[in-house]
Amino acid sequence: YKGDVFAAFHGSWNRMKRTGYKVVRVPFDHSTGKPRGEYEDFVTGFVTPDGKVWGRPVGITVAKDGSLLISEDGNGTIWRLSYGK
Repeated sequence: YKGDVFAAFHGSWNRMKRTGYKVVRVPFDHSTGKPRGEYEDFVTGFVTPDGKVWGRPVGITVAKDGSLLISEDGNGTIWRLSYGK
């Protein structure tokens, strides 16, 4: 995923059907520096099947080791996503 773009969808607060509440990835063509198609869900599950929210992602950064740090303001958690070999 190196060189791709990640975005946090904070989530709706004023709708009956919740939307957002996820992190998406936009794959890039590294030779052109342009997106390769549509975004795709990368981290989901912040809303339970019955509609209860347990997290609202707001910010993303890359740590020195290449892992992604995702902040969320639902309960003040910072999530660390690392890659496996």
